[in-house]
Amino acid sequence: MANVAAELARRKARDKDGTGSRNNAVPFNQQNFEQLQKECLKSGSLFCDPTFPADWDSLGYNQLGRYSSKTIGTEWKRPTELSSDPQFIVDGAKRTDICQGVLGDCWLLAAIASLTLDPQILNRVVPPRQNFGSQYAGIFHFQLWQYGQWMDVVVDDRLPSRDGKLLFVHSAEGGEFWSALLEKAYAKVNSSYEALSGGSSIEGFEDFTGGISESYDLKKAPPFLFNVVRKALKLGSLLGCSIDISSLYETEAITGQKLVKGHAYSITAAQQVLHYGSPVQLLRIRNPWGQVEWTGAWSDTSKEWDGVDPEEKKKLDHSADDGEFWMSYTDFLHQFSRLDICNLTPDTLSSDVIGRWNFSEFEGDWRVGSTAGGCRNYPATFCSNSQFFIRLDDEDDEPDDGENGCTVIIGLMQRDARREKRFGRDLNTIGFSIYQVPDEFKGRSDVHLGPDVLLRRNAVARSQNFINLREVCDRFKLPPGDYVIVPSTFDPHRKGSFILRVFTEKQAHTSPMEENVNADIQEPDVGQKDVDPHFKHLFVQISGSDSEISAFELQQILDRVVAQRSDVRTDGFSLQTCRDIISLLDIDGSTKLGLLEFHRLWKKIQKYLEIFKSHDSDGSGTMSSHEMRAALNEAGFQVNSSLIHQIVVRFSDQSFSVDFDCFIGCLIRLELLFKMFRTLDKKNQGKIELDLQQWVCLAIN
Repeated sequence: MANVAAELARRKARDKDGTGSRNNAVPFNQQNFEQLQKECLKSGSLFCDPTFPADWDSLGYNQLGRYSSKTIGTEWKRPTELSSDPQFIVDGAKRTDICQGVLGDCWLLAAIASLTLDPQILNRVVPPRQNFGSQYAGIFHFQLWQYGQWMDVVVDDRLPSRDGKLLFVHSAEGGEFWSALLEKAYAKVNSSYEALSGGSSIEGFEDFTGGISESYDLKKAPPFLFNVVRKALKLGSLLGCSIDISSLYETEAITGQKLVKGHAYSITAAQQVLHYGSPVQLLRIRNPWGQVEWTGAWSDTSKEWDGVDPEEKKKLDHSADDGEFWMSYTDFLHQFSRLDICNLTPDTLSSDVIGRWNFSEFEGDWRVGSTAGGCRNYPATFCSNSQFFIRLDDEDDEPDDGENGCTVIIGLMQRDARREKRFGRDLNTIGFSIYQVPDEFKGRSDVHLGPDVLLRRNAVARSQNFINLREVCDRFKLPPGDYVIVPSTFDPHRKGSFILRVFTEKQAHTSPMEENVNADIQEPDVGQKDVDPHFKHLFVQISGSDSEISAFELQQILDRVVAQRSDVRTDGFSLQTCRDIISLLDIDGSTKLGLLEFHRLWKKIQKYLEIFKSHDSDGSGTMSSHEMRAALNEAGFQVNSSLIHQIVVRFSDQSFSVDFDCFIGCLIRLELLFKMFRTLDKKNQGKIELDLQQWVCLAIN
């Protein structure tokens, strides 16, 4: 319960003051850089990070574990111990500042190298004015995007070394340390250096920008990809491309036309020019090395430029000697293997010239027994997954594929993938489906679509694959309308947390699709004349001399009644449920049930029995926890996913089945809670205020 309250408080703070946004980063591990630096300077001591200590656990757990040959002789040393004149950054950040060590994180290094091409983004990830001068205290900090939040990550400058040299990332000159310290910050948020082994540069792009990345196999390039590239550049996106290698021996091998294999290039412009009057599509590509340029068609000195108007050539600066070169789009598709596009969130860009994507982001969970429904192959549970509403009103201004519609980029990312590595946990296989909202629910996000809707229609779009990657991302062109996105794992009952991000070219309305928590319970008006004489006679027999039924007597009665039924399964009613029943139905304050009160209970149980049996789809005498939302709705309760999870935790068994007594206990408890709230909400405002005594009395009831 405390964890739920803490999570709700965190989300409320984020909505209120932008906690976790680019301009209000969350201190990772609650470590404040300015405060810690000030304390160290005052005491004259160098910072030692207790949350990421200089020991074996921070290095790794297997390949970089205590007894690994890769870490034998490792010492943690500060830059002042490794260099006579250590520098944080010398003459700006450059590609040569980033040389790989014994750690297999070249994907991360490629992403770090891309930062050097954009000083604006680099200065946000690597805050300026950090150095080894008068304010040096052995502490540095960096800002990283992690699953929907910007984190300010503090590190001490003790770095793994051997024989006086850095073990992992280092600069070519040896005396520059910003890249090694950034790598350490990234290792810290992922629990160890070893957790960084293996990956895609797309992951680094996103964690340095907060953007969403698309990847294209250029052998299967869609016919409109050039237009996608051109529009992405107008929207300030980062674009990278590379040539695949068939073996490690080909890494950074240079082709006959001076292209480097296995190397990360950047695309900086896309233009269409007239070549002797015929249109040609060109891309401007940059080698971060600042040298080794393409020598084929449209290279700096190629004859193709003779057919271009001189003013156009001057405008394109076609022969700049800076590692940047032009290439025809046709040659690009033939020479390169992959294109990555990292689309940036609006707050990443400061220029008013650049256009911006519209952006929405949602957090969610796959919780076993409640919201981990799996894909549509599992119709009994699929509709339990979280759902998200998106309304597309306006079509794109300049369709990149020539077709009218609304461009949408959807990314589904599972959280904490690298931190889980040390525990041997694999990534979930994830994907998503998109359905058009039926006419009767158009414009509404306060509903949760059930099997009667989703299973009776086909998805209008879906992710290309269900795959065990950190993120699944796809681009769609949809007609204007209302849609629901259903993110899921492939198999049901797979635990996980996720971030769903939606980028649109035009403004779109997005929100979780969740019911408003509410209750509409119809109570029968029962009088003395409504009580059957036979029922009254039975009541007198079971109630004893005081003609009232206590919680202890009620427990015996209910257990005796359900024990005679073969169509429901029960472990017996708990005393707490019986006390809740009396609290709910005891009108005269006797803490017992009289004849009319017991008669109301009997009718209520009969109604709930019918609901229970209608949702016991396999006739087992129990109900699947995934049926609880629909069953509660039929009983008059509207609940959202968070509440459903708490109900499942409280009332289901270890196989996530709900027996009859627990079902009754759940409904009675809910009815009692709604009754209490409405009694205290005297002004009907949907909120109540309690002092400590009231809260404790209410919670302990």
